[in-house]
This record gives sequence, structure tokens and C-alpha cells, in this order.
Amino acid sequence: MENQAQATCASKIRECRSSPTTDADASFTPLQDHHGIITPNGLFFERYHSGRPSINPKDYRLMISGRVKRPLLLTLDQLMRYPSVSRIHFIECPANGATEWPAAQLNSLQFTHGMIGCAEWTGVRLSTLLDEAGLLPDSRWVLATGSDGAHMDRSLPMVKCLDDCIVAWGQNGEAIRPEQGYPVRLVVPGWQGNVNVKWLRQLQVGTEPWITREETSEYSELLGDGKSLGFTWVMNAKSVITFPCPEKKLTGGPGFYQIHGLAWSGNGRVKEVDISLDGGVNYHRATLDGPVLSRCLTRFTYNWWWDGKPALIQSRVTDETGYVQPTIRQKHKFWGHDPVYENNSIQTWQVLADGTVNNVQLS
Repeated sequence: MENQAQATCASKIRECRSSPTTDADASFTPLQDHHGIITPNGLFFERYHSGRPSINPKDYRLMISGRVKRPLLLTLDQLMRYPSVSRIHFIECPANGATEWPAAQLNSLQFTHGMIGCAEWTGVRLSTLLDEAGLLPDSRWVLATGSDGAHMDRSLPMVKCLDDCIVAWGQNGEAIRPEQGYPVRLVVPGWQGNVNVKWLRQLQVGTEPWITREETSEYSELLGDGKSLGFTWVMNAKSVITFPCPEKKLTGGPGFYQIHGLAWSGNGRVKEVDISLDGGVNYHRATLDGPVLSRCLTRFTYNWWWDGKPALIQSRVTDETGYVQPTIRQKHKFWGHDPVYENNSIQTWQVLADGTVNNVQLS
């Protein structure tokens, strides 16, 4: 039965076309070398829209204006005098996995799934600053704007701003590095990386969304039915096996191996992860290792006795809301066949008899 299932899945494999990344505006977290759930600052992925500004902390100001009673203009020192919190959360670019929408493109874990990192963020709750400014009764939205050349900006609903957002100056116990938004960035747990505005310079309060360039031509999607979908903030549940993977093949021949990987969800906590060894025909429950935190990377493992035969291995996560990580076919039914963002589909690694691991996609 297993051999038949493997043969059936193998017939559906789309070949991988390997090519290097040449995008100077992005770097990728090496998930194949990632231990635990905290991404070291030097390995945290980077994404720029218009270069990286150089900001003198003595000259830094954060303006809070618009539909507030008391507009604020805060220096970095003043900002850091407010009561602070530290929270562990992931940040993921919505274009993570974008190359894999049409077919398996890059034979690499790092360059297919590495636009994500998880850190301990330290700063002041956005709700604290908005309370200090005094929201007017009709305040419903906040426009966050960065200091980069593009003045990256995104509209955020007030309900999220008053929930768990952080105006952060610290990352993993040190000052946020320039490539991550020094001296101050916005952290919006579980939501698209682009709304976690870096080099934050202004928070403008309003009555409705601003519908900026980043919310129309950029971070919106043309669906399969021809309609455009905007404000898709939440990064839905996703998982990926980090060993074995194309960068980390099986080198010891047939025998015992421990499959391990990462899972996460912008909707809250990971509930469970299942592993398939036959391309999704059968699934087996994995073990969740370490802390299971909300909107945070979660580690999983599965003990596997490899018989030395080709295998198609997958992981599938379910989060605490009941959301189940979809297949690429299920994603295409909703998103159409030419999307860019929100690819959280199940990743298939093809393990060959010699232990080599390839990125493949099952049709």
C-alpha cells in the first residue's frame, strides 16, 4: 500500500528549477541551521522597500497625531521612559514562499521559507501611547509610517492597535539593529511583516483606512474570480520540515532519524503537527517540543525509521482555532494561479535513495 501511494505521488511531482536569489533588498533566515525558537539578530531575515535609513538616535522623534486630544512628539529617551514589556513573536513577510506558487522553483529551505524570524521584542504597548495621546470617540484607524525612502506606511484597525501591538526598541536583549528598524519599529504580532513598520516615525490616528499605495498596488491580491482582496493581515498557520531538507540531506544510510521542523500561526498557538512520509496519503502525529507560545515559532519532532527507499515527507499544522494548513491545490482554488502573497501551503520534500533531498510540488 505504501509503495503504491509513493508511486502515485511521485507521478504528480513537478520538477524543481534551481536558481540563486539576486534580490539585494532581501535576505533569508537560514532555517536549516536554526536552533530553538529564537532567531539570532544576525540571522534574522531582512526586507527593504527603499533602502535602509541611517538615523541618529539623538535626532529621532516619534509623532502621534490626527484624531487625538493631545498630539505627542517623543524623543527616544522619552519613549523608553514608558512602562515596557517583552514578548516573543514571529515576523513573516507575506511573500515568503512566493516563488513556489506556480511550481517548485528553488531547491532550498532557506530561499523558499526563510523570510521569517522570531525574536523577543521589547518596547512600550501601542495602547499606552494612544491612551497618553487621548483618542477621540471617532478614532478607528492608525496609519504607521516609516523613515525609509519609500515612507512605507500601512493602515491598522484600532482594535488591533489596542490589543497587542508594541512600539519596540529592543530585539533579543539588545537595541534593534539598523536593518530591523533602528531605533524604533512597530511589532504587530501575527500579522504580515510589512505592517510591522520599521524606522517608525509617525502614528496618525483617523476615522477610516488611508488606502495607500502599499494597500492597493502592493499588498492586495487579484483572486481567481477576478476580484481584488485587500487587508489580508493575518499570517495563517504554516509549518515546514527543517531536517531533512535540501541543505541537510540524510548522510548515514537507512536507519533511525529524527525529523524536526518549525510551525507557527498568526491566529494564536500551534495545536498539533502531523507528519506524512508518503506525500499526504497518511499522517502521523508529531511531538511539540519546548514552549508553545501564541504567534511564535514552535518546534516539532518525529522519530522516523528510514528504510532507504524514496519518500515524500510533509508536515501539516493545525492551530488553536482549528485552521489546518492547506495543500497547494486548495490554495489555488481560492487565490487563483498567479498570486504573490500568502503561500502557507504544505511543503513536500522528496527524499531519494542516496539521502539527497529535493523540493517538489504535488499537483
